[in-house]
Amino acid sequence: MSCLFCSIVSGDVPSNKVYEDELVYAFYDIDPQAPVHFLVIPKEHIPSAGAVTPENSAVVAHCFEVIAQVTKELGITDFRVVSNCGLQAGQSVPHLHFHVLAGRDMTWPPG
Repeated sequence: MSCLFCSIVSGDVPSNKVYEDELVYAFYDIDPQAPVHFLVIPKEHIPSAGAVTPENSAVVAHCFEVIAQVTKELGITDFRVVSNCGLQAGQSVPHLHFHVLAGRDMTWPPG
């Protein structure tokens, strides 16, 4: 089974890149749910937050460092970070990813 996000990382599927380094890739969501909506993903295939282990958790911390850096660069101070885990929770791509949403009021509870 091929992974959409792995295909984006490899360049086989085009995306609107926000940021890239050796560990992570960030790109704008193709169906934005806020005026600013981008995803940050590890380049390593990790199926979801439920698959984070001591061996791969450093990349998760790095994802949050990238979120902090990119939001600062975009001048964003108020934002939401979301990671869905599993189909019932709304995870449509089985590759760990963090949605970063900003530019509108975020309601609570979500969903």
